[in-house]
Amino acid sequence: QVQLVESGGGLVQPGGSLRLSCAASGSIFKINAMGWYCQGPGKERELVATITSGGSTNYADSVKGRFTISRDNAKNVVYLQMSSLKPEDTAVYYCNAFITTKAVGLAVGDYYWGQGTQVTVSS
Repeated sequence: QVQLVESGGGLVQPGGSLRLSCAASGSIFKINAMGWYCQGPGKERELVATITSGGSTNYADSVKGRFTISRDNAKNVVYLQMSSLKPEDTAVYYCNAFITTKAVGLAVGDYYWGQGTQVTVSS
């Protein structure tokens, strides 16, 4: 069983900063790509940023220069540093990871999602 647990969301004023964390736990053999997605009110879930196990990153155009994704492979944690926040960044932010588990010699990879954490940017 694998779990992704996010933390760090909350209410922040425009121009402010927040740091989201997502910790993976369970029967983990290997974690490949990790990422953050967001879903605003009445919108589809969309990509925010991803990071490979080697540290290569990819960002949505809307967050480039404002958000930074990073990870600690030893702790199985991915972070999202959010700066210069705008009201349009308001959304539920979800952690995602491709994780390989191994049991009885069989390795199986799958995508896992966290439960989401609310970020609200408002004055």
